[in-house]
Amino acid sequence: MRLPLRLLAATTLLALLATTPAVAAPEDWQRVGTDTRGGVSGVAHEGAGALVVHDNKRTGQQRLSRLTLGEGPPTATPLSWTGAEPNDLEAIEAVPGAPGDYLALASRGIVYRVKVDGGTATVLDHSPLPGIGEGDDFESFALVSRDGRFAALWADRGAGTDRPATLYAAPLSFASWGQVLFGAVSRRDYRSTYPADAGTRHVSDITVTDSGRILVGSASDAGDDGPFDSAVSDAGRVTLSAAGRVRISLDAAPKVLGTFPGHKIEAVECLPGTGDALLGTDDENVGGSVRTAPYCGV
Repeated sequence: MRLPLRLLAATTLLALLATTPAVAAPEDWQRVGTDTRGGVSGVAHEGAGALVVHDNKRTGQQRLSRLTLGEGPPTATPLSWTGAEPNDLEAIEAVPGAPGDYLALASRGIVYRVKVDGGTATVLDHSPLPGIGEGDDFESFALVSRDGRFAALWADRGAGTDRPATLYAAPLSFASWGQVLFGAVSRRDYRSTYPADAGTRHVSDITVTDSGRILVGSASDAGDDGPFDSAVSDAGRVTLSAAGRVRISLDAAPKVLGTFPGHKIEAVECLPGTGDALLGTDDENVGGSVRTAPYCGV
């Protein structure tokens, strides 16, 4: 039986909508920074709010802020930084089971263990990532925990069509004096499905859902004035065994969950107790913005 033209068109449209990632409306984003010093380069949940890192490089510039979430527009309040001052922070992650403890990652692969108390962040220790490759530039870091054991995921962001991202994973523990210790490192290449142009950073951040799915932010950057483009994708799965072994399985074709033209996503964080991801952008001269998206129930 042939369908009427109107019904056929409607059926085709519904099929397209079911397979096409949603494009966020501009009003979904809420501004939390107004210039290059206020971009959101990484985010970690903190109680009912979040902490965000900024990729500032000059001495005395802001490194960390507290983001207040809830009713009304979000607000970012600067925190003071005590200890070794990082250059170009790109990611931050809460240490499970250790309230106030965070790991922050700088682009060249230095991990800072930080204690946040009130309005002050104090560096407890800092050390390099293991197995840093030539030319690696890091924008992502995530932790997975199971039965008191930890694993870390991080990635070189990659560059355009010539250089895929390299996704790293390793068991993680802490020395008695606070230093971060890594076990054997595994590596996987990753190319984003979208965006996929010459300015693509294949991995601009990573988060892991409660079910072990790896969500990846990817972004395209044409310079401080843009244009920008980005997406969040379901890239695969990570497992951490009771013996502490880490395994990454990446999908042959990552599923794009949403695209965000006009923004450069550099922060993706699953919010505990919800199915939502908190997304943050570093839109350079335009500043930084945040929003949520229902991606962490995948």
